[in-house]
Amino acid sequence: MQVIATAGHVDHGKSALVRALTGMEPDRWAEERRRGLTIDLGFAWTKLPGGERVAFVDVPGHERFVPNMLAGVGPVPAVLFVVAADGGWMPQSAEHLAAIDAVGIRHGLLAVTRSDLADPGPATRQALDRISRTSLGAAPAVAVSAVTGAGLPELREALSRLVAALPVPDPAAPVRLWVDRAFSIRGSGTVVTGTLPAGTVTTGRELLLAPSLRPARIRGLESMNEPVASAAGVARVAVNLRGVPAGFAARGMALVEAGRWTLTRLLDVRLSPRDPDMPLPPEMTLHIGSARTQARIRPLGGSPIARLTLRDPLPLHVGDRVLLRDPGSAAMTILGATVLDVVPPALARRGAATAAGRELAAWPEPPSAADLLRRHGFLRAGALAAMGVAGGQRPVAGDWLADPDRWASLRGRLAEMVEAHARRDPLAIGMPPEAARAALGLPDRALVEALARGPASSGGDDPPGGPLGQVRLEDGYLRPAGSPEPRDLETGHPVAGEPVAGGRAPSLPPRTAAAVKAVLADLEGAPFLAPDAGRLRELGLDSRAIAAAARAGLLLRVAEQIVLAPDARARAVRILARLPQPFTTAEARQALGTTRRVAIPLLEYLDRAGVTQRLPDDRRRLRLAPWSTRARYGSARGSPRRTGRPGSRRSSARRDRCRPARRS
Repeated sequence: MQVIATAGHVDHGKSALVRALTGMEPDRWAEERRRGLTIDLGFAWTKLPGGERVAFVDVPGHERFVPNMLAGVGPVPAVLFVVAADGGWMPQSAEHLAAIDAVGIRHGLLAVTRSDLADPGPATRQALDRISRTSLGAAPAVAVSAVTGAGLPELREALSRLVAALPVPDPAAPVRLWVDRAFSIRGSGTVVTGTLPAGTVTTGRELLLAPSLRPARIRGLESMNEPVASAAGVARVAVNLRGVPAGFAARGMALVEAGRWTLTRLLDVRLSPRDPDMPLPPEMTLHIGSARTQARIRPLGGSPIARLTLRDPLPLHVGDRVLLRDPGSAAMTILGATVLDVVPPALARRGAATAAGRELAAWPEPPSAADLLRRHGFLRAGALAAMGVAGGQRPVAGDWLADPDRWASLRGRLAEMVEAHARRDPLAIGMPPEAARAALGLPDRALVEALARGPASSGGDDPPGGPLGQVRLEDGYLRPAGSPEPRDLETGHPVAGEPVAGGRAPSLPPRTAAAVKAVLADLEGAPFLAPDAGRLRELGLDSRAIAAAARAGLLLRVAEQIVLAPDARARAVRILARLPQPFTTAEARQALGTTRRVAIPLLEYLDRAGVTQRLPDDRRRLRLAPWSTRARYGSARGSPRRTGRPGSRRSSARRDRCRPARRS
């Protein structure tokens, strides 16, 4: 099925021609039939000689009803332009043609009516000359008479050829049904009608009624007065809606799919070429589909680019064609415009409007995803789809898409920012990702984390161990990337507080480095007699300085005010391995040569690290298997190494059950 709208001057026989082609009365109101003047949109349909079904939207031709005409022409793919042989080219002929050209309709047919009253030749030549300079191009022409029937068979054949040449719309395209009629039927509820240009509507499906975005479920469908379960564009459809109260729906609203259209009041457009002497009004009426609203116009520099601010939000896609009309002007002012951006960035700084105009003037029609990403930097994949643009790129983080050049630049800026933060405050644990996000102007913290992860976040191939970027995200903070993290000898897992072997370690201020050196000197003779709080204050080691030294691998922070040498953990394991297993806190304290002030926090630290296990009777044992402990540290009692299957859980459990309990 295809839908064709009529166009032409008032009283040139548009309705009479539709009536002769279809046998249906397109004038719906008694007032129209009484006056012989089409006031509102009329609808009729027929079957062409080739079997194709075609529906007609009959539009009014009087200048007072141009908005109604635009509501009918807006969603259709083709027009039947009507000129009377005895009337020739008239003012409304020119305005209707200008509207068709502005909307961008490329398929049409000229019908020269009343050929029984005058020679159709002059009117045909004049009309074809005007039409050829518009988007319709070289349209075929047929001379007809709705009264005598002359030329009607030829017109039907021409309509068949026109319908066959029309592009086939995508049935999976996003649905946007502009409402051109809305009424209520007792027992059924709200019904809206419109021309479906693409996509598919199905009974039971839920759509949104824009601009309110009120959910509306399709209760029933009709096409050409026949009930259908589904309808695919192009088609004339009547939709019975559930969830929409009587009187709520109106012409100019649209049924749209959720998440597939952008509801916007602000858009950047490219205006069609116009007479340079014609001033651009500051405000015009914007038409698209059956909708119309007021639009404030701000030219962006001297280019044909303008920013429109709409009174009412509209569901739009990038690449949509809109019509701008100034109904109050003395001369007819109609402009076409192509939508380039439906969520344009703010023009805050001086010269931003001119720069935006230069950038958008170089864009193709329609713009690509790369063009939009280059302008915005970052867009969610769903937002790009709602703009009507296919992504074609892999997300860099979650569903975020990024301009490749901007992404590479931000990675370098993040590294510089984190390095500067570390130099400015060497005792800081790192730079908070939220601070980096705000400084870089990023919309989501996940983007900062992806930048820190390195090239993998932009779709690159990285080794299994992960990318080596310039920034490392650890414990929720950003730090300059250095050497690989220290690893535990038994488990291979990262160990906090161990010294970094080779490579670059975080630097400390001279005063803090000297204080750490003094602490290590104090611990040389008694490695587990940690300096007390007074000694730490004397050296100037507060909690931030201790944390920085621990991150640098120069001290082992066991508790808030308990610090030891970085190798204290390994030493403690060797000493505790020589004790009978399990052991008491007192036995551990004596073996380590320290006090309860240090022993208890140290044992709790080893518990957290998984080195020791605290038993229900407050004794502890090393988690290392007995055979492994003896192999590395020697037998606890000097007995020869036990042979057998290494790591046997059964033998270890049996040995623990046979050992007599000890009291602490």
